[in-house]
Amino acid sequence: MIVMNETRTTLSLQRREIILIGTAHVSRESIDEVTQAVREESPGMVCVELDESRYKAITERDSWEKRDIVKIFKEGRGFLLMVNLVLAGFQRRMGQNTGVQPGDEMKAAIETAQALGIPFALCDREIHVTLRRAWASCGFWNKMKLLASLLSSAFATEKMSEEEIEALKNRSELDDIMKDLSEYLSPVKVTLIDERDCYLAAKIWSAGGEGVKQIAVVGAGHLKGIQACLEKIADGQESTDVANLNVVPPRNLLSKLSPWLIPAVILGLAAVGFFRVGPEQSLVMLGRWLILNGSLAALGALVALGHPLSILASFFGAPIGTLSPVISVGLFSGITQAWVRPPRVSDAETIYEDVSSIKGIYRNRILKALLVFFLSSIGGAIGNFISIPSLAGLLF
Repeated sequence: MIVMNETRTTLSLQRREIILIGTAHVSRESIDEVTQAVREESPGMVCVELDESRYKAITERDSWEKRDIVKIFKEGRGFLLMVNLVLAGFQRRMGQNTGVQPGDEMKAAIETAQALGIPFALCDREIHVTLRRAWASCGFWNKMKLLASLLSSAFATEKMSEEEIEALKNRSELDDIMKDLSEYLSPVKVTLIDERDCYLAAKIWSAGGEGVKQIAVVGAGHLKGIQACLEKIADGQESTDVANLNVVPPRNLLSKLSPWLIPAVILGLAAVGFFRVGPEQSLVMLGRWLILNGSLAALGALVALGHPLSILASFFGAPIGTLSPVISVGLFSGITQAWVRPPRVSDAETIYEDVSSIKGIYRNRILKALLVFFLSSIGGAIGNFISIPSLAGLLF
């Protein structure tokens, strides 16, 4: 049996009662609705659309103070962290008019459950796995479209009214959004929505049991998909084993070779120059590449208003990062920025507020280090693309 309204669906499957509550993540009405539902229904289990990382981020004030920004750069997670923060900042801007922070409705569901002695379960996939799978699913042009979307989100200043936010829970509004996302970035929609529908449904099902009433608080965009997956699980058409959705697909041969491609082309052009036009011209070619690569990486750090030492590190580190596929171009500048301007406790405390504005990004030392890392990497990559035809012109 299925009972539905705009934001709530009640499923009776194999002697289980599962109440799905769809929320807008920055909606005050959603907070009130989930709090009331948990109190009135007194379920045996409350499930929320959170993973361990995001749960800690919204419940532990000092979660950012415990992070080592230098270690993040060394482990190659700077870009993923920047993406995660951009998305968080976008959601926070959406909620500025309502005074609600992203995830407050999930937090309210957990706190209400804890107050009533009801167990809760974190049912979402880890955000870094989702982002890595989304990136791996994209071809070159889809990657560029995804980057463009993220950059436009980072610097967008548009705010949504409370009425517009509540409309996000309306099925027709969501259907239009899902259709647009499918047309614009189909692989990303599959990873961010469809896969997570199945993952969430499997975790919700596994968290309960026969005779257990469950409340699952999820984003409204997942309601229909989770319902469909739960019905398939109940009918035996789908398994609750979602280990395959927790694996980042291995890179194909082209992706594995691509980090070596630019170094090979640059060194190859220099080698051909050595035999074709002599060692002097070959040195001129290498010098031009070093200047283009290093200067544009340094320009990226300068645009990020990095420390002078970070700008120098960008210039001298970019060629090393380019020739070594295991080192990011922005690694040297990012670490230098974090070293000369070490993050303060206040930066950790205000990071989610600061990421919501350009001024805040430049003021916050954690975000500044990430921005220096990101823009110097972009600058170095542009320098490489410009230098290759320039070197070929000298040669031929």
